[in-house]
Amino acid sequence: MSTTVRYEPPEKPPPLLAAGLGAQQAALCVASIILTPVIIVRAADGSETYLVWAVFAALLASGLTTILQAVRLGPLGAGYPIVMGTSGAFIAVSVTALAEGGPAMLATLVLISALFQFGLAVRLAWVRRIITPTVAGTVIMLIAVTVMPLIFDMLKVQGESSAAAAPVSAGVTLLVIVGLALRARGRLRLWVPMIGLLVGCIVSSFFGLYDSASVAEADWIGIPSGGWPGYDVDFGVTFWALLPAFIFVTLIGAIETIGDSSAVQAVAWRKPRATNFREVQGGVAADGVGNLLSGIAGTVPNTTYSTSIAITELTGIASRLVGVWIGVVFLLTAFVPKLAALLLAIPGPVAAAYITVLLAMLFVLGLKMVVGDGLDYRKGVIVGVSFWIGVGFQHQVIFAEQLGEWWGSLLGNGMTAGGLAAMALTILTSSPRRRIETALDVSSLPAIQDFLEDFAARRKWSADAIARLRSAGEEALLSLAGEGDGSAAQDRRLLVTIRGDGADVELEFLAAAGNQNLQDLIVLLPDSPENAEREVSLRLLRHAASSVRHEQYHGADILLVRVDGESR
Repeated sequence: MSTTVRYEPPEKPPPLLAAGLGAQQAALCVASIILTPVIIVRAADGSETYLVWAVFAALLASGLTTILQAVRLGPLGAGYPIVMGTSGAFIAVSVTALAEGGPAMLATLVLISALFQFGLAVRLAWVRRIITPTVAGTVIMLIAVTVMPLIFDMLKVQGESSAAAAPVSAGVTLLVIVGLALRARGRLRLWVPMIGLLVGCIVSSFFGLYDSASVAEADWIGIPSGGWPGYDVDFGVTFWALLPAFIFVTLIGAIETIGDSSAVQAVAWRKPRATNFREVQGGVAADGVGNLLSGIAGTVPNTTYSTSIAITELTGIASRLVGVWIGVVFLLTAFVPKLAALLLAIPGPVAAAYITVLLAMLFVLGLKMVVGDGLDYRKGVIVGVSFWIGVGFQHQVIFAEQLGEWWGSLLGNGMTAGGLAAMALTILTSSPRRRIETALDVSSLPAIQDFLEDFAARRKWSADAIARLRSAGEEALLSLAGEGDGSAAQDRRLLVTIRGDGADVELEFLAAAGNQNLQDLIVLLPDSPENAEREVSLRLLRHAASSVRHEQYHGADILLVRVDGESR
């Protein structure tokens, strides 16, 4: 059960409380922000100079975008305390970019792929049919498949260390993290990763694996000298082979941001309300700003961290001021090389154990997304086939010799191959949609009802089910027509689409953006201040439909109505 909300986003808690909570959340996330570029650069055998710069730049980008998410400047930012940090989803493609093209290639790919995220934020209402939870979940599961071989390579210890050094250090770290994750409760659970890293570093120090000398030599305050890689503008075969993978993972990262921006709204307000997709669009746009800054600075991309939502629910403090403090702490940390050196010195086996748990949880997250979307027979086939296509191409056991250099590089990434397969299968197996475009006005009702009745008759629905479908269409139109922003009816168009889904049908009403969320009004009918006629229409809609979801975007207003085709 969630904690009662003590401070909503616009409210300001005492400064000391906000600063303390912000510092705590920053401490929980700073290790992940730093470790992701460490893993990527080390796996690609990058230079130490670039590694120090990549960490510095990642902290700067994470701090600035965390503040942007909280304060919300125009269309940028969700307006909630959402933590931004380096993205584990980019580990595989970033390692490949570094290994094959160097830091300049990575910077160019991150910069260009970030532009696609801005396009997604603007057209979020249109792409939701393609990047579905089934597609996104499949790609997230494939992240673990593509990254784990790289992580296992980090278990190897260079030099003359004891043969037991790597297995003991990694084993202890893994046991501590998994053991505490399974047994810990409450706030202790939030500190499990850091405790595991600390214990692992202590154990590895007995084998001489922890580089304490580099920590002692690091300055307390400073800026890395050199390290910025510039850009690779040759645009050769490697660039064009990797760009689709970067764009695809950027879109998948945006799906995670969409989920986090939606989830935080559910725990940030005392009174439940429907998801505000305009704020979600702002969250995706701010994520795009973070990736753009990462590309400019020449470091790995970032994304939202779901842990911030769990902490918001745990503490009941959703004030934007907390998000500002988290970002400030990240920025301060960027200019403290001593703190970064503590984490950069973490031995490979310890880091490998930590990231193994992280990727395992990421795999489960993808699985939850798939199951949460309703895993029926069709979606099960899509997930299973796409996942194993991704595995096959990742390990180059599917037509590797016949693909050639360009296609081999493109499809050699399991996330790209599996993701493209999932998208293609989703599009090819979706039920056909029928549509009608009219004016958003009650005069369009006869045409819409004839359209719906014809569709139901083709499916041989009973008279009772057809009447229910007609009623749902009528009340949806009346509700949207009465929920405008003062524009003349003839200036607003309505696109109605319908598709079958088993025994049910799904109606989609897409119109110009309005002001009120009908889903909220339906839930709050007893307390609704609307006039009696409007309330009757909403009640009839709730009675006729098995579910109603209202998604409001910038420039688009979508009402999704599901109607049961079975006789009652």
